Amino acid sequence: MMENLSIHDPPPGALPQSLGRAAPPQPQQLPPQMFTTAAQLLDLTDKKLLVCLRDGRKLTGVLRSWDQFANLVLQSTVERTFAITSDPSDPQPRGLYADQNHGIFLVRGENVLLLGEIDLDKDDDPPPGFEKGEFNVVEKLAKERRAAEKTKEKAKLKKLATLGFEGESMGEIIL
Repeated sequence: MMENLSIHDPPPGALPQSLGRAAPPQPQQLPPQMFTTAAQLLDLTDKKLLVCLRDGRKLTGVLRSWDQFANLVLQSTVERTFAITSDPSDPQPRGLYADQNHGIFLVRGENVLLLGEIDLDKDDDPPPGFEKGEFNVVEKLAKERRAAEKTKEKAKLKKLATLGFEGESMGEIIL
């Protein structure tokens, strides 16, 4: 059943005015899910987070501070690098991972793609299908894979260009 209320009607459960005196207005409380700004980070302060950046890097650290632009200060930050060694078509990827300690890390808010709280019970478990490797080896494998993907993407864009499609940043510059 719908109620027809106006802005002048007292809220449900409000006490009636007595002897011409109005009850002092109560401040409205918004539920936490209503915050769509950096204020949502309040619940994540002093918790261990996984932060995925736009450039593909994955950081874990304890959120110590943040501002209105969602710039983050992470303490005990570790960058985790993955190198997939299995066939990309495999349903369960296999490969190596390595961690590099960074200490205190400042992340610009516009570079954050995704962040979430880490389950501390599962934090020490290795990622499924991955084994810990030497950082230099894993980083080299990851760079080689990114270079191969970049070459493949260039070839794809070139082929699309022959069909009349333009890729990103391939149009003419008009002055």
